Amino acid sequence: MCIALKLAAMADKRDLLIIGGGLVGMTLALTAAKKGFSSHVVDRADPASQMADGFDGRASAISTASWRLFRNIGLDETLEPKGCEIRSIAVTDGMKPGRIDFTPEAHEGTLGRMFANRVLRQALFEAAEAEDAIAWHPRAEVTARDRSPHGVSATLADGTKLEAALMIAAEGRGSPTRDNAGITIAKWDYSHRAIIAGLSHERPHDGTAWEIFYSDGPFALLPLLDDEDGTHRSALVWTVSESDAAGVLKLGERAFAAEVAKRMHGVFGAVEVTSARSSYPLGFHHTAKITGDRLALVGDAAHGIHPIAGQGLNLGLRDVGALVEVLSDGRRIGLEPGDAQLLDRYEKWRGLDAFSVALATDGLTRIFGIPGRVPSAIRRLGMGAIQRTPRLKSWFMDEARGVTGDVPELLKA
Repeated sequence: MCIALKLAAMADKRDLLIIGGGLVGMTLALTAAKKGFSSHVVDRADPASQMADGFDGRASAISTASWRLFRNIGLDETLEPKGCEIRSIAVTDGMKPGRIDFTPEAHEGTLGRMFANRVLRQALFEAAEAEDAIAWHPRAEVTARDRSPHGVSATLADGTKLEAALMIAAEGRGSPTRDNAGITIAKWDYSHRAIIAGLSHERPHDGTAWEIFYSDGPFALLPLLDDEDGTHRSALVWTVSESDAAGVLKLGERAFAAEVAKRMHGVFGAVEVTSARSSYPLGFHHTAKITGDRLALVGDAAHGIHPIAGQGLNLGLRDVGALVEVLSDGRRIGLEPGDAQLLDRYEKWRGLDAFSVALATDGLTRIFGIPGRVPSAIRRLGMGAIQRTPRLKSWFMDEARGVTGDVPELLKA
């Protein structure tokens, strides 16, 4: 019997051991499966609780490049009816004169799509359940991790031992796998908190995302699909100082709605708050390396950035596309997934790009956080210059779409 059990475990040794089954981890498993790689996906969360109403009110902007990835792995038909096109982005310093309107030409398409995170999870979970190449282990706690020259393994709390060729940390900002590997990380706290809520409003948003910068933090309005009854909806991401967050969260519904409306300056008319408020602290972190021996980091396990430009998830999906491309190219020349040469290529490809985006978002946060009339006037002067320079505006829009730089094949048209 012991020999039979050992043989069964060996038979289920997979190419990838993905620890973390969130948006990035599950997208990685599905993308790898499309390229012929099998995986174990281990996640401590309960899928049922993650799909419950009110679990996570956040929404994510899916860039043009990231949408291409979803299309290339067959999720587009499921997701398209549930996402709201981002046709324009309005950027303003406190609603004062001198804003930028990023609006592509008709032939250029949209700037991306907005999806509730719950919608993305549902599509990913359903696709994973139907994929034979993915062995999904939800509600599972990893008690031991092992990486050797010959493979990797994770032991679960129930004694199950999962084996693969390559371990991938996809657990998010507090990744135990990253910490267990001793990878150095640079990080700091912004002393700010993002408050999340759903809004309904009198006027249509017309597919426009608003980024209104105040000295105490950005105030973002993200377009969502109208309700079935025609109610116009947006997602709010309001950044406040940590010292003010508790007070804002304790406001009554009417008082909170009044504060929101005050900062919106009537752009959508009358406003109502339609969901419970949630919040999370904001910080920056970036690892010194995104690989180790038979180990790769993806998404927030490798880089956590400010949500100021909505690029956090997209950065992780670029990691997914690059890693799967590297592994596929390696297999064609006979290299197995944990090969050091492949991990070195992934490190060089993604390390610099992710760090550049992280620094850019950090810089924006600091520049727009400087209070006073003079800094505001200087910012608005620069924004006005961008507004009047089509070539510069096009570059910023391409950055938002995720189509600049060395883009993985799966994120191309």
